[in-house]
Amino acid sequence: MLHIGITGGVGAGKSEILKYLEQEYNCRVLLADEVAHDLMEPGTDCYSRLRQLFAGDGVFAEDGRIDRPALARVLFSDEEKRKACDGIVHPAVWDAVAKQAEEERQRGVLDLFVSEAALLQDEKEDAIRDEVWYIYTSEANRRARLKKSRGYSDQKIDGIFGSQMGEEEYRRRCAAEIDNNRTPAEAFAQIDRLLLARGIRKKGSME
Repeated sequence: MLHIGITGGVGAGKSEILKYLEQEYNCRVLLADEVAHDLMEPGTDCYSRLRQLFAGDGVFAEDGRIDRPALARVLFSDEEKRKACDGIVHPAVWDAVAKQAEEERQRGVLDLFVSEAALLQDEKEDAIRDEVWYIYTSEANRRARLKKSRGYSDQKIDGIFGSQMGEEEYRRRCAAEIDNNRTPAEAFAQIDRLLLARGIRKKGSME
């Protein structure tokens, strides 16, 4: 089983890539955001630590769960708390990803395990995967997609782009690059070639 990480800037089209991999290959896709959501539910160690960090900040609903819009407002306005929150959640997420990947490896059923993250937080986290692939889409195309699909303003997009890594840093950290500036079919063809070179074929392919 090959464990690949998929990364790229917001609006790069990672979701379509992940959907394709899940449909066409003997593959499981794990989204970092969904893992983080589960880890922030009451009863987890992550939640207990966040409860202490954000005590008095009004980010907890009556049922004890985290009010995510309220949390987002605090994180946006308080850089120190954002860093502290990241320091709690990110290591827990990657521990969970590594554990689930190892469980699938031991089961021996899958050809491919794919974990997605919009941001590469720490090079030590890259090591939990066999390879990390960069989905490259130009800023102009990403901007157009974000305006069309999410209704984002230029100001909001500028803020997002400013908080993410530059193209060269993504390239330095990643083993392969998929150009997703044109049609989905062209991006999928690149993925097929990369996987075939690593001995992984589509579901139902002849040996």
